[in-house]
Amino acid sequence: MDTPGHANFIDEVTAALRLADGVVVVVDAVEGVMSGTERVIRAAVREGLGITLVINKVDRLILELKLPPEDAYIKLKHTVEEVNNTIATCPHTDASMRVSPELGNVCFASASFGWCFSLESFAARYVDTWQMPVAPKELARRLWGDVYYHAERRTFMRRRAPDGKQAVRSFVHFVLEPLYKIFAQVVGEDEPQLRTTLNALGIRLRKADYAMNARDLLRRVLCHFFGPPTGLVDMCVAHIKSPAANARAKTEHLYTGQMDGATAVAMRTCDADGPLVVSVAKQYPSSDASQFYVLGRIFSGHISVGQKVRVLGEAYAPGDDEDMALATVSDAWVYCSRYRIPVSGLGAGSWVLLSGVDASIAKTATIVDTSVAEAELAIVRPLQLPADAVVKIAVEPVAPTELPKLLSGLRKIGKSYPLAHTRVEESGEHILLGTGELYLDCIMHDLRTMYAEIDIKVADPVVAFRETTSETSAIRVFGDSPNGKNRLTIIAEPIDPGICEDIESGKVQADWPARQMGQFFEANHGWDILAGRSIWAFGPTVSGPNILSDDTLPAETDRARLRMVRDSIKQGFVWATREGPLCDEPMRSTRFRILNADLAESAMHRGGGQLIPAARRVCYSSFLTASPRLMEPISFVEIQAPRDCVSNVYTVIGRRRGHVTHDAPKPGSPMYTIHALVPTIDASGFETDLRTFTHGQAFCQLYFDHWQAVPGDPLDREVVLRPLEPSAGQQLARDFMLKTRRRKGLSDDVSIDKFIDDPTLRDVVREFQQ
Repeated sequence: MDTPGHANFIDEVTAALRLADGVVVVVDAVEGVMSGTERVIRAAVREGLGITLVINKVDRLILELKLPPEDAYIKLKHTVEEVNNTIATCPHTDASMRVSPELGNVCFASASFGWCFSLESFAARYVDTWQMPVAPKELARRLWGDVYYHAERRTFMRRRAPDGKQAVRSFVHFVLEPLYKIFAQVVGEDEPQLRTTLNALGIRLRKADYAMNARDLLRRVLCHFFGPPTGLVDMCVAHIKSPAANARAKTEHLYTGQMDGATAVAMRTCDADGPLVVSVAKQYPSSDASQFYVLGRIFSGHISVGQKVRVLGEAYAPGDDEDMALATVSDAWVYCSRYRIPVSGLGAGSWVLLSGVDASIAKTATIVDTSVAEAELAIVRPLQLPADAVVKIAVEPVAPTELPKLLSGLRKIGKSYPLAHTRVEESGEHILLGTGELYLDCIMHDLRTMYAEIDIKVADPVVAFRETTSETSAIRVFGDSPNGKNRLTIIAEPIDPGICEDIESGKVQADWPARQMGQFFEANHGWDILAGRSIWAFGPTVSGPNILSDDTLPAETDRARLRMVRDSIKQGFVWATREGPLCDEPMRSTRFRILNADLAESAMHRGGGQLIPAARRVCYSSFLTASPRLMEPISFVEIQAPRDCVSNVYTVIGRRRGHVTHDAPKPGSPMYTIHALVPTIDASGFETDLRTFTHGQAFCQLYFDHWQAVPGDPLDREVVLRPLEPSAGQQLARDFMLKTRRRKGLSDDVSIDKFIDDPTLRDVVREFQQ
């Protein structure tokens, strides 16, 4: 399964990894490992997949850089070491994941000239041609590393001979020098001499072939010399596990059900006769975009056309049938990109494309048989996407009467793009969120030409923000329920970024027992064990970077009543963290601590209608007394440029509030690699600007990296914002907040007064803020 190489489409890579048992990473021989490659490697390690390597564009070392064979070997070795260093920096890796040509999990290739080989396949050519009494695998082990060949003695040695002149590195002698000679002969010799050379190699060409230009002739000769890419196929067979061999690890990593159940046992053994479980990772539109086909991996069981199945959504939980639907499989295919092979059914370990089951699927889903008891139903874990959709645009139809077509198209966009999100603001704007400019360009192309088929107006791209706190609430803020019979006291405080990363990456789960939760935060973040055990929820989602904890004292609060209204308070907390008070953006890196809860004796007076809005209001008021700040997305930029363009690159980065974090020459090439951090809101048109300043000699990869506080206080009314003038420095936070609120149809004023009912507390808070 091929995946896009652009950094914006990391969601497509994540979906492919969900279905795959191994990865073939393709790296440019000249550019080496870039940031996009590092992200793919980390994602593969996180999924526990085997990694193999193909070093492509080896021809560039010969024709473009004109490196001597010894230097070309050093460049190739450095590329392999870069991959291994990236693997070593990932958590939970071991020596078995190392890649190296002598291990057989590295191939060398040139896609433009149509050849690919591994050391073993190259060694097999020598063995077959010269009838050597040695196995190709044994010869291949001597063709890499510090192994030298002494031509006069006809022996291999681990270090050079004393004279040092006769021994040549084995990879250079047996692989690179013959390859260089073929390139030189084809490019530089006339037809009679070239024909003699090719005949000696067993290559027979037609007379018309010799009249081709040098590049086409070189491709024809090399395709005959290397033949089909058997080395790549052999590498995949030897170093990528089969579905049956990888079933246990994949099931234990992804399945959310009980591991001792009949379904999990069948999944671990890849049993075609067991209960049906299909993990759906991607949806593809039909030719007329009237329906979607779903691509999934069959973990166990057998699926056939006409079979009735249960479709479990991402939010399905045992005992909750809201995200479950019944469907009938209308067609099944083996998907081969440009064409589909219809089948009557497929068994465990296969990839299958299905139709007729997409109606209830939003992004991903789990398909199970109807014969499985509901008590045993569980889902395969949803995709864990390594990026956030932080760039957004507002769309509307040119003709207002075509709004229903736009809404239908937006729903289809959400199904087709794993990382795309759509929502409607209070102002009525329809918002599309994606990872970057190219990602949104592709979405708009599909929306205009395939899904909606209407003319659409698009606003300038903006970015999503996050709201956070910089200090602990200075005042214990309380809030009353609408009936006045319940009172909650909550304070807000910031939490460490490392905690947010652990929550978002799934290292800690909200449904863990209190004991396990306390031990995790004590061991990893130095919390008191009671503070960790008191955590109630994460928000606004189950993996959201905000925490709600119960810090009440038994002497002050009736714990039994508090446990009865726990779900209502959690819903208010989720509501508050999903739409913050500054500009209706989600909160981040904030912990809300319940210090006291004075609850009504009668259960009728402390229902969800009373406590949910009360919890939301008191979360808002405590947040606004904790020095709130606005956070903006920061993009990581990797730029490759010639040395004489580096100063222009610095100029472009400096004009966009960015700063360079790394600047070094790329070993073995004339290029410089520059790493920088640029605010995403200022990164619109960055690539075009960069190419203009460097006359097209520099190119970049840009993707979301982290969240960072915007300079300034968004609630500082003393900041004067002048129309049509860009803000700078401490004015930015106020400027971003007001523009975001106006765009959403909200008033400019953000006052804590509307969240506090008690006049005395309101006066105290107002005095404190002044």
